Amino acid sequence: MTRIIALALIAASPVYAADFSEGSSAKSWNLYAEAPALFEAKVVDITCEVTGDCPDNCGDGDRQLGLLRAADDVLVFPNKNAQSGFQGATVDLLPFCGKQVDVDGLLIEDEDIQGATNIYLVQKVREVGSEDWVKANTWSKAWAAKYPEAKGKGPWFRRDPRVNAHLAETGHFGLGLEKDAELIKELFE
Repeated sequence: MTRIIALALIAASPVYAADFSEGSSAKSWNLYAEAPALFEAKVVDITCEVTGDCPDNCGDGDRQLGLLRAADDVLVFPNKNAQSGFQGATVDLLPFCGKQVDVDGLLIEDEDIQGATNIYLVQKVREVGSEDWVKANTWSKAWAAKYPEAKGKGPWFRRDPRVNAHLAETGHFGLGLEKDAELIKELFE
């Protein structure tokens, strides 16, 4: 599925991207090939756009969301929100499913790196016509509300029940618990 999405994004991209920096107040992450970008787009379910499989409300957060840019009908992949981790932007964009929005953030474009096109780091969003921006920083709060039993110190992913269940089944190396035990003994004892 990831490959299909990447191919669709590449196929939809123009050879030379337009400059969307005018009016942007996006803060730099000092990432290679980033540029501030403010544009209007429709929030869409990427799988729906690519395959025609379209559940209600963009899949209720179970699907990757995209931005169908109004200026050129290019499907932009918002794979990060304004928080320091790369948890994605679906939680922040879902309330805008199917709506025309203005987004401000950073656009990654590099024609020399395959797949590095139309990758977007959304920092704020608002419905077209609204004066009020919404910061794209709600992922951690939404995660904490969904998993209240995972409170504690340290990174969220060390406490995430889904991650821990997967590790309990496959081990840290994905090779099974028995192989994990062998490798840990070899490496650390």
